[in-house]
Amino acid sequence: MKVLLWPGAAGGRDHHTLRAIEERLAPVPVERIDFPYRREGRKAPDRAPKLIAHIGEEAARAGGDGSASRSATEALVLGGRSMGGRMCSMAVAEGLPAAGLVLLSYPLHPPGKPDKLRVEHLPQLEVPVLFVSGTKDPFGSPAELEAAAKAIPGPVTFCWLDGEGHDPKPRADVAICDAVERWLATV
Repeated sequence: MKVLLWPGAAGGRDHHTLRAIEERLAPVPVERIDFPYRREGRKAPDRAPKLIAHIGEEAARAGGDGSASRSATEALVLGGRSMGGRMCSMAVAEGLPAAGLVLLSYPLHPPGKPDKLRVEHLPQLEVPVLFVSGTKDPFGSPAELEAAAKAIPGPVTFCWLDGEGHDPKPRADVAICDAVERWLATV
């Protein structure tokens, strides 16, 4: 099994949580991957189709045979922080094979706009999903996320970080890594 992780919209592959997960999971291979717009020095993310295509390309590369076929990517766990995790979930919903999804600080809706849910693709997620979020995340409360996740047919696991917001502090990395490590043992 291999884990591929992407950062949130404003972050990069060196985000402290992504680094902590890579260190904790060793010797399990973990790749922290920037989106092309970050590699090009741009701050604004590309549109979802381009980000999703990038995830498919990286999954094919990491799968070893250069294609996004089931055999190439079924041993991959995909995910990341915020937008990175959301784009991975959309790629899997569109048919990219994966062993599971690790969704850190999933952006369920824009802050202060709970009516603008980002859930259309959730019913297509048939793989195991781990959500790790702060209890004070303005992008989605625990109750909102649990309600939305009922649409996911695959097994869903939650880990709540008490008192943390959308970008948990480095002190929360131990709890995040514990949750990811425990969950991966079940996938």
